Amino acid sequence: MAKVYQANEIKNVAMVGGSGSGKTTLMESMLFECGVIKRRGSIEAQSTVCDYFPVEKEYGYSVFSTVCNVEFEGKKLNIIDCAGSDDFCGGTVAALNMVGSAIVVLTANGGVEVGTQNNFRLVEKLKKPMAFVINKCDHESADFENTFAQLKENFGNKCTLIQFPVNAGAGFNAVIDVLKGKMLVWKPEGGAPEMKDIPAEYADRVEEMRQALQEQAAEADETLLEKFLSEGLSDEEIMQGLKSVYADGSMYPVICCSGLKDMGVRRLMDFLNGMAPMPSQFAYPTVDGTKVAADANAPTSLYVFKTSVEPHIGEVSYFRVMQGTVHNGDDLVNMERGTKERISQLYMVAGANRVLVDAVAAGDIAATVKLKDTRTGNTLNAKDCELQYAPIEYPQPRYRRAIKPQNEQDNEKLAALLTRMHEEDPTWIVEQSKELKQTIVSGQGEFHLRTLKWRLENNDKMAIEFGEPKIPYRETITKTARADYRHKKQSGGSGQFGEVHLIVEPYVEGEPVKEVYKFGNQEYRINVKDTQEISLEWGGKLVLVNSIVGGAIDTRFIPAILKGLMDRMEQGPLTGSYARDVRVIVYDGKMHPVDSNEISFRLAGRNAFAEAFRNANPKVLEPIYNVEVFAPSDIVGDVMSDINGRRGMVLGMETEKQFTRLKALVPLKELSTYSTTLSSLTGGRATFTMSFKDYELVPADVQEKLLKEYAATQTEEE
Repeated sequence: MAKVYQANEIKNVAMVGGSGSGKTTLMESMLFECGVIKRRGSIEAQSTVCDYFPVEKEYGYSVFSTVCNVEFEGKKLNIIDCAGSDDFCGGTVAALNMVGSAIVVLTANGGVEVGTQNNFRLVEKLKKPMAFVINKCDHESADFENTFAQLKENFGNKCTLIQFPVNAGAGFNAVIDVLKGKMLVWKPEGGAPEMKDIPAEYADRVEEMRQALQEQAAEADETLLEKFLSEGLSDEEIMQGLKSVYADGSMYPVICCSGLKDMGVRRLMDFLNGMAPMPSQFAYPTVDGTKVAADANAPTSLYVFKTSVEPHIGEVSYFRVMQGTVHNGDDLVNMERGTKERISQLYMVAGANRVLVDAVAAGDIAATVKLKDTRTGNTLNAKDCELQYAPIEYPQPRYRRAIKPQNEQDNEKLAALLTRMHEEDPTWIVEQSKELKQTIVSGQGEFHLRTLKWRLENNDKMAIEFGEPKIPYRETITKTARADYRHKKQSGGSGQFGEVHLIVEPYVEGEPVKEVYKFGNQEYRINVKDTQEISLEWGGKLVLVNSIVGGAIDTRFIPAILKGLMDRMEQGPLTGSYARDVRVIVYDGKMHPVDSNEISFRLAGRNAFAEAFRNANPKVLEPIYNVEVFAPSDIVGDVMSDINGRRGMVLGMETEKQFTRLKALVPLKELSTYSTTLSSLTGGRATFTMSFKDYELVPADVQEKLLKEYAATQTEEE
């Protein structure tokens, strides 16, 4: 029977880093060292344990985060290998929410890149302890000292060497380990190192580094500080203090290795065993602010943080046991859906490898299969347990495309597939837009959506087309106008009659209705009897003011008039877009004692409003987005020029070491290809975020073009 690990025997770690940093190869060496696999696979041979999905084999690098577990010296390491590309950051965000610490992998030949910066910010935002792993110390262009200097320049003096390579480069095979007080030397096949005394030429540097480590360890508490000042710290006391400052984020240890040659890999796992916090050391918050400790004896509670549809298996749900112990055959309740789920099989997983287990205890990460109604972000509890965990906050999408099947009969099938894929990666956002009459799929970048397309076409045999998404324009008015309309219809029997007189004006929050409105030589006095303020689901407001006097229109017809107004608010006269921010004052009208009814006043209100709207100098509004670009400072000029060419307005810049954070406002229309252009412009060295800000008037030349385009579509439809 497989061992059930307790919270004090587990370390949950996310392995993050930019594309090409070698995380997957490093993970292969870890799995090999711990006997999980018999031989190490390679990305070139498409044989790695982590990159086992067809799309990953096709592209040659990770698309999904992959859960791997190894046992090393009595401890269980759950390591989640996260995709390097920023397009697939959703898996990284989910992984970081589930773990106690992170290792940020970079290379000795590439140094600090945008991917390093992006992942550092994600880890820092979630306040996880982190260590830097400088990989590829065996690369012929490796420059360890320069890479470490870049780390300190970008992330400050918290970056602390605990080891350094003796001979970084093609001949790399030895490391000086300050904490061990030894030189670690590997044979060509890597694996377990030979421990040797530190050569004399490194003695001064090692002593200086050891002194720095003592100083950092002494900052952990007053007792250690007093001991350090009086007589110095023992090795055990140094480790005690370093664990503390590492856990609270005051130190970023820096480790070196070669994942490809399996050199330094065992020492990395040894470091995680000794330094990374255990699940028992912190509590996880619920939606109501309760802190849940990893107590194996408490009522069982799980959080599903990842769902995937895997080759030859089907749907696999990955979860962390927040408290209690889950067993095969347990019946749990889905807190979001109120449904029951039976845990039929429990697995410990290492990428594509899975081992059946009987139970999983608090703090551990595992998987199960074929849950009926459970999705990513759901909480599963034992009976009478009411805990529920807050959903993970994923980044906003940055790239949009309209999607449709080549065969229109496949619309429903495509919708089901897209829903399933959103469950696998919540940063794929799918919107069935009634307004635009398109299905819009949004993601983190062009490559992110290209991956979705590849999977639909190759895995699901669904031929699709991407197209330019329409822009959700809005229409509004810029001046006051008046109109009236009489609807009269007589065709035998009871007829239809309704007459509505109204005034429209731009709605501005807090601005009162005037007492008198003047059009030409005629004045219209307003006596407000009732006001209805409708917050529109597409943004903005419609305000209806009832100023009918003398019973010209019965109050019971006001709802019908409002329906007529809404008919036109849903299809503005300029481009057919939704209208917003309009105040309508109904001040007069006529009705017939027999022929007046709801449909009559709905049509009269609709047509009077349409005429007044057209006379009120209507304008088209476009969505404006906040855009924040993070780019190396040497290419910011090119980035600014490109934004200016997109009708954007740069708001400001902030310098962060060798990078610049540029903030701008850009129309959504101009952001359609921005992800691809920015990558091309900067050689993949920049990233950006975008979020909706507001609607603003389009320039006159853009409005004229939009009106012509809309008129042409109307002519075609006629």
